[in-house]
Amino acid sequence: MTINIRNKNPKSAVSKSDAVYRTLKRVILDQALTAGTKLPEDSIGERLGVSRTIVRQALARLNGEGLVELRPHKGACVAQPSLEEGHNIFEVRRALEALVVGTLIGKLTPQKIKQLEAHVDAEERAKANNAASSIQLAGEFHVLLASLTGNELLLRYVTELVSRSSLILSLYGRPHSSDCAVSEHHEIIAALAAADRNKAAALMDHHIDAITTRALLKAKPENDFPDLLAAYAREEGL
Repeated sequence: MTINIRNKNPKSAVSKSDAVYRTLKRVILDQALTAGTKLPEDSIGERLGVSRTIVRQALARLNGEGLVELRPHKGACVAQPSLEEGHNIFEVRRALEALVVGTLIGKLTPQKIKQLEAHVDAEERAKANNAASSIQLAGEFHVLLASLTGNELLLRYVTELVSRSSLILSLYGRPHSSDCAVSEHHEIIAALAAADRNKAAALMDHHIDAITTRALLKAKPENDFPDLLAAYAREEGL
């Protein structure tokens, strides 16, 4: 049954918009849809029980993160970045991640270090049970680092680049063990906690380089969009 939220509490509308955004983002980053898959507002709204306006808001946010392309008179589709674009994305990300590390040196409180360690512990738990969740948490680790700098502009750019990187890896990434990401994250936290600027910078640079070199062109199977969307939506409470 379609839920009409236009006359309800504005906070409810925001909550619905966030849920639709998270649902679509997970569908894309979990590699459930191939690049170029159309994302029709009416079908998505009907499937998720929300208005086209809410779907449009979610698609606009995803467009801002480079995960969705909004084409005039043709609607939205899953973005199709090229390998060349991917290399450019990782080049910029490398520079911004270095800025994040440099900003955090000497500024991480024990509480912030515990927050980072708790996140990596969650990565550790997820790697054995949920590969998709493990990959998502690995990306969110870098967003968390950026958030701890207190620089909102830096956080915004890192968030976008992490999303774009995840899409690149979903399209061109070769299989890899999540053990690598978890161990490297532990090492980065240790270097930051010790305020070792050179070691932290070197570890982060190596980490981003390792992610970049996983690019390898490969095809993805087609999936049934409505059924996939419904499964992800249930987890978001839609």
